[in-house]
Amino acid sequence: MNACEKIVVITKKTPLEELIERFNTREQARFYIEHLGASFDEYEAEHETYYRSLALLKAALPKGVRSHVVERSFLPTFQFGEHDLVVTLGPDGLVVNAAKYLGCQPLLALNPDARRVDGILVPFPVEQARALLPLAVRGAYTLRNISMAKAELTDGQTLYAVNDLFIGQRTHVSARYRLKLGHWAENQSSSGVIVSTGAGSTGWYRSVLTGAAGIMERFLSQEQMEEARSDYRFDWEADHLRFTVREPFVSKVSAAQLVFGRIEAGESLELESRMPHDGVIFSDGVEEDYLQFNSGSIARIGLAEKKVRLIYGA
Repeated sequence: MNACEKIVVITKKTPLEELIERFNTREQARFYIEHLGASFDEYEAEHETYYRSLALLKAALPKGVRSHVVERSFLPTFQFGEHDLVVTLGPDGLVVNAAKYLGCQPLLALNPDARRVDGILVPFPVEQARALLPLAVRGAYTLRNISMAKAELTDGQTLYAVNDLFIGQRTHVSARYRLKLGHWAENQSSSGVIVSTGAGSTGWYRSVLTGAAGIMERFLSQEQMEEARSDYRFDWEADHLRFTVREPFVSKVSAAQLVFGRIEAGESLELESRMPHDGVIFSDGVEEDYLQFNSGSIARIGLAEKKVRLIYGA
């Protein structure tokens, strides 16, 4: 493992900062929240906790190693170096958002607020930064190589996902497309297609299966349903993806046979858009960062050529 040349710390705005951006001042933000009957104190407490954690992290940065602090919104234009060590301070969403912009750089995820952040992808509390950073700088760590998904359009545009990709309509109007996997293809109309990685199997993918299992409880035995409910998780490092079609509609021009399955390494799920407008592909729940997917566009979805290199131990 190569020793790092620079530490890049990725931060996020707190909910309080986002409120102030929206309402211009703290006082106006307070008035809005309290006018709704909610407590503003929690926003202030979360903000203060985050900045205490950031100060702790900055104090733990090893001397003699260059460092740079980047707020999440600047990631699309930030240029990472090949030998950077990337450190995130925030929840799973920040890890996911940062990982899409990385190549071979290792990522150390720190939890700024254990009381508020579960952190499935965030293995270390910020209090361990002083002990972990010198080891990470020297390359003394163990990694989990987390599989990613990739959507690629025929015009060369690409989008990566750590948890999942959504392909469908921007609105609640039915998405129309042709779906193909291997030798099986069919025209579909649905609420969209979700392609999940192992890391995302505990999120949106699980929710879809849970809802489907709840409906099917009226048709299957309790034992079969318990098995279906629990069989959602697969490994972060898994060399396959899984896809689900949400609420497929059967009609004279649309079918619903190819609604669930695996995309193996080397395979791709192909979708041809039949949506004149508002067709989109977005990843990891970030609707603002999307690819247009309108009539005539063809997307191929498969395992990405890169993985998230998450530091998981020293």
